[in-house]
Amino acid sequence: MTNSLFIPGRQELSNENIKAIIKENDVKFIRLQFVDINGHVKNMAIPSCQIDKALNNEMMLDGSSIKGFRSIETSDMYFYPDKKTFSLLPWRERDGSNVARLICDIYNPDGTPFDGCPRNNLKRVLEEAKKLGYEMNVGPECEFFLFKRDEDGGPVCVTHDGAGYYDVGPDDLGEDIRAEMISTLQDMGFEIEASHHEVAEGQHEIDFKYEDALTTADNVATFRVAVKSIAAKYGLHATFMPKPIFGVNGSGMHTNFSLSKNSANAFLDESRPYKLSQEALWSIGGVLKNIKSITAVTNPLVNSYKRLVPGYEAPVYLAWSAANRSALLRVPAKRGNATRVELRSPDPSCNPYLAFAVLLTAALDGIKNQIEPPVPAEQNIYQMTEKERKKLKIEALPGSLLEALDLMEKSAVAKEALGDHIFSEFMSSKRQEWDSFRTCVTPWELDSYLEKY
Repeated sequence: MTNSLFIPGRQELSNENIKAIIKENDVKFIRLQFVDINGHVKNMAIPSCQIDKALNNEMMLDGSSIKGFRSIETSDMYFYPDKKTFSLLPWRERDGSNVARLICDIYNPDGTPFDGCPRNNLKRVLEEAKKLGYEMNVGPECEFFLFKRDEDGGPVCVTHDGAGYYDVGPDDLGEDIRAEMISTLQDMGFEIEASHHEVAEGQHEIDFKYEDALTTADNVATFRVAVKSIAAKYGLHATFMPKPIFGVNGSGMHTNFSLSKNSANAFLDESRPYKLSQEALWSIGGVLKNIKSITAVTNPLVNSYKRLVPGYEAPVYLAWSAANRSALLRVPAKRGNATRVELRSPDPSCNPYLAFAVLLTAALDGIKNQIEPPVPAEQNIYQMTEKERKKLKIEALPGSLLEALDLMEKSAVAKEALGDHIFSEFMSSKRQEWDSFRTCVTPWELDSYLEKY
């Protein structure tokens, strides 16, 4: 497979460039890719002979069949490919022929961006930030589990290995699998910074370099598909479910973010305490003020709140620190252009386009309204008593999806970040999810009550 003509995500390709790459690599099919409101990757595959129609924005989809999109009466929509995202899919290579993808924005028939498309929505929020002079960079740390499959191919909660944090082979049976995942992602233009076995058995992490928020959201969506595809080659199932196993650490997506202004890191000020600018402090203040009302977006599943409990290294307390990992927000030690803030609560089930939109809007709320953060917490918050936390006014994240949704429904920042369409559809979908969970009779209930009562 030849990728020598381009580096995905780094440059705008002309129609002629794309067609040349298709011919050189014997690409048989093109996947027109997008995400629904839940961040699930969707696509329509077209034969490569139809590439001209795709590049001219002539390919249509039925929006009424996509979660959170359109009703059946107004379902016609169009794919608008982003030519910077053209990439071969290395795991789809067969007998020298290839499959490629283009990430698309979804447009209305009148040529306007569809406001229910999560990617369009993030672009809108980024454009609003740009009017204030800011651009956003994001670097995620994505964790996942590798599970075995049963004889029918279905995933089971049996881990692939018994290794622990930073272990090596032969205990870490995921070394070769992660190596292939990394090689695949590098072929697609990712700059991989690190990978390792995580704390729990069968749990892994692969970190890739920060990019602008839109590129990073694209990368998170691509990362999840690539990881699952490579795991499947080894007869395993990769899951980004936040808490698949009771009693061990769940999977997070720590999200490092910074703002730049005039191409310089707006969070850096060498003359101030912690070398953090006033804008960085206001951003921290804005996130802390709004985080409870946007947690339904950064942690969108019923299961997300099984991870957000004390005792498993998941941050649940609303505080910030220059180093303390028990705080919700921390500022990693590296300065210069690497100055950033790490939000530790998001999990990898989130829709990255929506998560970055609400995070940016919360940070800008802090800047626009000059919201000062509290004094940084340098003690281990996990070891504090409830009385000690109350004295320091350290609150906790929502304890359930229902609580998070109730807080989100009252949030002007969440509504601003998501727009009317996505906000309404997201709330409706997630309340249905909660109601389904609420009325479900679980194995725990049967084990606890059936015989006793």
